[in-house]
Parts: sequence; structure tokens; C-alpha cells
Amino acid sequence: MTVQGKNAIDVVLAESLKELSQTRPIEKITIKEITDKAGVIRPTFYNHFQDKYELMEWVITTELLQPMYPLIHAGMVTEAMVLMFTNIEKDKAFYSKAVKMEGVITFHEIAIKCAKEMLVKIFTEMKGDKEPTHKWLTVDIIATYYAQSMCFAVEEWISSGYVLPPREMAEAYDYIISHSLFDVMEEL
Repeated sequence: MTVQGKNAIDVVLAESLKELSQTRPIEKITIKEITDKAGVIRPTFYNHFQDKYELMEWVITTELLQPMYPLIHAGMVTEAMVLMFTNIEKDKAFYSKAVKMEGVITFHEIAIKCAKEMLVKIFTEMKGDKEPTHKWLTVDIIATYYAQSMCFAVEEWISSGYVLPPREMAEAYDYIISHSLFDVMEEL
């Protein structure tokens, strides 16, 4: 199967999951329901994804993180966050359900894993051969920290009902990550 054909199936399966999530909790949706809705057979699903959680990873990575990658790599973090918040808002019905996932695997865990993978890649490329200023501050530690903060901001924004427009939310996120705890406390 060509890459284009594989991507088309991935998109169909993702859209099927999203549609089903409007009437059922994601953790209760079965692979059979996803494939029936998508009009494909179960083996087709397993040729693309191990389970629905890997499909969720694909959705987050493809729809949210990949579009951000060149912006973050170029140091345009606020613009990357505006893009991500905008893309979430475009599909707010799905993401509102996704953050409510319960069970063994949650949206929180999936989102952090995906964000961390992207950030590790970016930081590794940017770091080159340089040694860290502090031995404890490895690429992995830094990527984990920022993945958690990014996902926290996203989840709080979604859970609060998208109270701020994407640009304003991105600017709030930029403010908190670019100021020290002391600076923030001084301004309260």
C-alpha cells in the first residue's frame, strides 16, 4: 500500500473514532465499531494501529503536533501554541470528550507521550554536541517538563470550556513559561 493510501485509511479510521466519540465515551468504543463506521474490516485497522490508543496518538501527532513542529523548531513557540489551540478549537467536540477519557490509558498520558517525543526530537536536533549547563537537565528531562506544562495548559483550557480564544490562551501560556515563579508571584 502506498503512503498516500495508508494515510487515507488512517484519516478514515480517525474520523470514525471522532464521530463515535460524540455518542460514547472513547474508552468504551470498540475496534469493531471504529471499523464498521469506517467501512473497513478489522484486519485493516490492525495493519495501521495496535489499538484505539495508538490511533489517538496518531490523531494528536498528526493534527496537533506535526503542524507545530516547524514553528517550535524556528523558535516561534507562541505561534505554534496559537496553531495548536486553533486546531483543537476546530475539533472541540472531539477534544472535549477526549480529555474526559478514563481507564487504564487517558488522554493526558497519550498527549504527554506525543508532546515529549516531538520535543525530544527538536531539542536533540538543536542541542547538537553541546553539553548541558547542568548535568541533570538532559534533553529527556527538559522535554518531559515542557510536554507536561503544554499538556496541562491544553487540558485546563479544554476543561474550562475554551474560555479564552486561541491567541489569548497561547499568550497566557507564553507568559507563564517565560517568567520565573518569583516574577509571577510578584505580579499577583
